[in-house]
Amino acid sequence: MSMHPTAYAASRPDHPAVIMAGSGEQMTFKQMDEAANRFAQLLRSRGLKAGDAFAVLLENRIEYFTLIWGSQRAGTMLVPISTRLTAPEIGYIVRDSEAKFLITSEAYSGLLDGIHKECPDLAVFVTDGDAGEKLADALAGQSDAPIADQSAGMVMLYSSGTTGRPKGIRPAPPEDPDPMAAIPLMGLAVMGAGMPADGSMVYLSPAPLYHAAPIAWSSVAHRLGATIVVLEKFDPEGALAAIEKYKVTDSQWVPTHFVRFLKLDPALRTRYDLSSHQRALHAAAPCPVPIKREMIEWWGPIVNEYYAGSEGIGMTMVRAEQWLDHPGTVGTPIYGKLHICGPDGEEVAADEDGLIYFENELLPTYHNDPEKTRDAMHPKGWMTLGDIGHVDKDGYLYLTDRKSHMIISGGVNIYPQEIENLLVTHDKVMDAAVIGAPCPDLGEKVIAVVQPIDMSDAGEAFEAELRDFLAPNLARIKMPKLFDFRPDLPREANGKLYKRELRDEFAAQAKV
Repeated sequence: MSMHPTAYAASRPDHPAVIMAGSGEQMTFKQMDEAANRFAQLLRSRGLKAGDAFAVLLENRIEYFTLIWGSQRAGTMLVPISTRLTAPEIGYIVRDSEAKFLITSEAYSGLLDGIHKECPDLAVFVTDGDAGEKLADALAGQSDAPIADQSAGMVMLYSSGTTGRPKGIRPAPPEDPDPMAAIPLMGLAVMGAGMPADGSMVYLSPAPLYHAAPIAWSSVAHRLGATIVVLEKFDPEGALAAIEKYKVTDSQWVPTHFVRFLKLDPALRTRYDLSSHQRALHAAAPCPVPIKREMIEWWGPIVNEYYAGSEGIGMTMVRAEQWLDHPGTVGTPIYGKLHICGPDGEEVAADEDGLIYFENELLPTYHNDPEKTRDAMHPKGWMTLGDIGHVDKDGYLYLTDRKSHMIISGGVNIYPQEIENLLVTHDKVMDAAVIGAPCPDLGEKVIAVVQPIDMSDAGEAFEAELRDFLAPNLARIKMPKLFDFRPDLPREANGKLYKRELRDEFAAQAKV
């Protein structure tokens, strides 16, 4: 039997394909298949051929899956846009991807004037409100029969722009153009992550669907016949309630979610029945060792981790039991071959930090940016995501930090991740970002921007407490010269910090 939503629409039409956790709104496999066919028909009726792009700026809502699966059979390029971006950034992505139209909702109608300034002729569909053509009406006018020329679609993600203009990651074309064909991630999901292929999975997606991991893993879960439970917005207690209510078996997280879970009142945390929960996958950022250890103690040895990127050039994975023997690792390669290289491009010894490269036959390019593609390539044809790390003697990979986040102070390389990981384990700290700011004496000085759980703690006494807390584990050169307390940090819901915003702010202050 074909492992594809279309097959389940025939074999179990009334099985829920998507449930929105907050509202309880549902869509069955049959409804999703018919809606996807209507959207594929709409794409063709508006002149979109295989390879053409359209952009999506939506919060987590049920229509996202109509667009994913409709595009998947129309051979088109779906371009998901982060809802954190400004109108000029959104306009840039729409132009750069050559999107034929934008699909958005009432929630972003305030940005449309700015987007139209950037893209005057852009056609807009809206899921609700009246800032554009109504998507529901446009779909209702289409047939729910499959289009005649089906082919596998693709997704072009744009890097989060944490270090500059967002860059489109143009995937390598699918090996098999048949939209019903299996994809490599299905094998990795079943063999690597242990996801069930018998249709029994209930998969919780707590993060925004415009990100790489939620869109990719949700698509795979649907190919495995799963029901996907989508959180409209992440909230630690709401996520636990959804696991209990919908008997979730599998889930996907980022370390920020774990930190938020562990800061909940223990009485609240233990109130929910999590017995259905069999596999919790996490990625997107390095997880502080004490945080992950505490999650395994609470949820059991079901907390599995992988390291990969939107580029799809490789993946490592580690099960909870292996991690307990190699604390801090992100696992061993299950896709692509690892190479750790020094500044001269030569491979380094075990336990030595270097730039992490993957060797793979299928490599993407950065859309309209040959220079960025070149910068990511090793002379031997390997590709890097820009992360620094090392491999131990047993072949387990450890991440140190992003190359672009490194601070050079007094000639010493300082990796902020180490300091951030320590800070978030303090029981009064909700979140922390460590950056370098210009300094006439040292080149760069270390600054810690801290989000306390309670803003009333902010002040000199708390700063002294944090310095005492860091001192036993941190070399003096790494100790932040300045602590800055804020009610929240510019963090993406997928766990990525917009450090560029903070760096720009402190760099501007240094000039004054």
